[in-house]
Amino acid sequence: MKNLKTLAAPAFIALLAVLCGGLAFTLDSYSLLVFTLCALAAVVGVGLNILIGLSGQISFGHIAFYAIGAYVSALLTMAGWPLWLALPIAGVVCGLTGALLAIPALRVSGPYLAMITIAFAFVVHHSLIEWRDVTGGSNGLMGIPLPEFAGLDPAILLALSAAGLMIGALLFYRRLSHSGWGKALRAVKASEIAARSLGFNPVISKTLAFALSAALTGLAGGLLAPLLMFINPESFPFSQSILFVLAVIVGGSGRLFGPLIGALLIVLVPELLSDFAEYRLLIFSVLLLVVLWIAPNGLLGALARRWVKPEHLLPPTHIDQQRIAAHLRSRGPVSGLRVTNIGIRFGGVQAAQGVSLHAPAGSITSIIGPNGAGKTTVLNMISGFYAPDSGQIELQQPLAGLPAWRSARAGIARTYQTTLLFGEMSVLDNLLVAMQKGRLGLPFSLASDAQRSLALDLLALVGYRGEVNIAAEDLPHVDRRLVEIARALATAPAVLLLDEPAAGLSRRDTDALAVLLRKLADFGLTVILVEHDMALVMAVSEHLLVLDAGKPIASGPPAQIRQNPQVIAAYLGGTDYQATPRAHNWDGSRDARLYVKDLVIDYGASAVVDKVNLLVNPGELVAILGANGAGKSSILQCLAGLHRASGGSILLNNENIEQASASTIAAKGLALVPEGRQVFPYLSVRDNLLLGGYSRGEAFDAAAEIEAILQRFPRLRDRIDNPAGLLSGGEQQMVAVGRGLMAKPTILLLDEPSLGLSPAMIGELYDALAALRDEGVTILLVDQMANLALQVADRAYVLETGRIVKAASAAELRNDTELAAAYLGEGVSV
Repeated sequence: MKNLKTLAAPAFIALLAVLCGGLAFTLDSYSLLVFTLCALAAVVGVGLNILIGLSGQISFGHIAFYAIGAYVSALLTMAGWPLWLALPIAGVVCGLTGALLAIPALRVSGPYLAMITIAFAFVVHHSLIEWRDVTGGSNGLMGIPLPEFAGLDPAILLALSAAGLMIGALLFYRRLSHSGWGKALRAVKASEIAARSLGFNPVISKTLAFALSAALTGLAGGLLAPLLMFINPESFPFSQSILFVLAVIVGGSGRLFGPLIGALLIVLVPELLSDFAEYRLLIFSVLLLVVLWIAPNGLLGALARRWVKPEHLLPPTHIDQQRIAAHLRSRGPVSGLRVTNIGIRFGGVQAAQGVSLHAPAGSITSIIGPNGAGKTTVLNMISGFYAPDSGQIELQQPLAGLPAWRSARAGIARTYQTTLLFGEMSVLDNLLVAMQKGRLGLPFSLASDAQRSLALDLLALVGYRGEVNIAAEDLPHVDRRLVEIARALATAPAVLLLDEPAAGLSRRDTDALAVLLRKLADFGLTVILVEHDMALVMAVSEHLLVLDAGKPIASGPPAQIRQNPQVIAAYLGGTDYQATPRAHNWDGSRDARLYVKDLVIDYGASAVVDKVNLLVNPGELVAILGANGAGKSSILQCLAGLHRASGGSILLNNENIEQASASTIAAKGLALVPEGRQVFPYLSVRDNLLLGGYSRGEAFDAAAEIEAILQRFPRLRDRIDNPAGLLSGGEQQMVAVGRGLMAKPTILLLDEPSLGLSPAMIGELYDALAALRDEGVTILLVDQMANLALQVADRAYVLETGRIVKAASAAELRNDTELAAAYLGEGVSV
């Protein structure tokens, strides 16, 4: 079956070649012209398919390369050069031009890249008009000689040449897409960040795609000149460039025969609708919209997804440990990673300062700290995504300041908080492209059987048991985590950086991950772990580095760190702030305003919140406490309708809302002040506040209510007409709270309101929350700074790995020594 699938495409191309040869000798002269134009359009489509389908770039300027190829070919043949020599020169000229265009074009992406290519097309068009001494200006070039060979009719010879070029282009694309070059292009297309972390330089990959695409287009243009025997700038209208792109998209970008189907459409349809020539672009526009509506991946893409099934292949049940050991130790002995006093500033914010660590080979070092401590920032500096302002990073050589792709080639591999797999590529290809270690290799080189076997062993090592030929984008969350780790291992790194690898995993999966990390260290890897699951961190780490506000506050073995007062204060929110206590303890109605029963939340994997029960009575301020990743924000987002619950019930004012939309829930009186503030930056403070009242659906005195907000937050008064995006973080948080209050909610949800604020601003904000509490506003508060939240709360729930482990009054929890255990973990057995 595998051999049949492998031979299907070459067999079809061979049949196509025979068919084209037969048509070249049997069609009448006009049909032969249309046939030749179809073949040339297919060649241009294949070139664009390299650009769009493989590298993910868009160009509406390929008509310029078509024109350059035609003019180069025409000028050379008119000067007496044979066509067979003029054609490759035309291709080379266009390829070099494409590479030069790529240099400025690659500084932008999306619509801006498209605009640059459009501008290039117009520049070429007007240059052809103005360069009269060479191009003939608007009059063009005429008398272009026809090719001669063995007494064949020139029209037949051109048709055969175009068909041969098309067959060659299809074979070229097929080999390219399966080669290391093709895998590199697909990787950069899917995620430039992940591609850099594997050692690929996106500039080289994208420039290569531009050059190859332009060269094929130039070759097609080189044959167009003798076919028409006369060319001028009007032979290359800009609308044709749009049709070339249309051919690729409609046929199916990234599909071998997609450009062929598209070429037939853009050449034959106008012939069939010749009586409606003035409506050609309108017809094609409607066609494009219909195809994108019915088949977003193109005609062949839709057919392939429905009918083509990947070959069944699983990782082995028995792992070749020697092969894996040889692979992971292929870089030779490494002394480990040494980081000395690195720091970085973003504008006026010192994100990291004075961070140092020494992680020997074969060890696991964890970097921990509360939200915003700078953990991921440190990983980004080590891996080359940020250049530190100070300090040194050494792994057998100085790495500080090197780009990410060079750091990767030096032996640093990493994973990400949100997995960055190459979604359109198979699981196996994700590993095979990583084995290239950032090198493109020889043109058209394919992965060896040994590399495939090693990739399967690595997948088995990390615990992946699924199909290896399915697209990575179809994997469940747990498998994405495992495949991303396996892909990092495929680069044979000396240092492995793991950014929250246990996020979203079940306890069982996390325990398996702990075992895997110990195995990797035993292979001699230096493992740097950033993780909020403290049980995992304490179980696997030999050494911990604790950050708070970008600065190291402690360093040492897990047992020592767990008892460190500074660490406990950092996680629980050591603060001198003292809130104004209630004049009287809360004693309101027991008719719960919000009641949550057996709430389950997942993100396509195991539950991140499991069987949570909580209630909030009218006038209460209730806090949900827990470490990062415990599920606190997920609960608030689910209550607000931003994420659908997988199980359980949610009652707001005795009405079920677990299936309601976010807008419906807001209209029923629940207002969320989200993490990160999320003000509308280009709208004024006044307009931000007014938008908060949108869900009320009734007339209200906006001026009076805005005045009430300004009295509550006086520092907003002088900024009421300023864009909200220009305010400080604390002022934006006040705007966000005020926006929530404008809805006159029956319950206000606050998600991490103190995050990133100065102590003075935190005090001002929490004074306002205490005042709201005393006025009888019902509040559900999430804040990682437990000691801070307990200053204003009446009651609190403590959440650990998605489950409530304790519920008590705020006064009781303030003196509970077990609260720190929920933040710092007790470890798992490995």
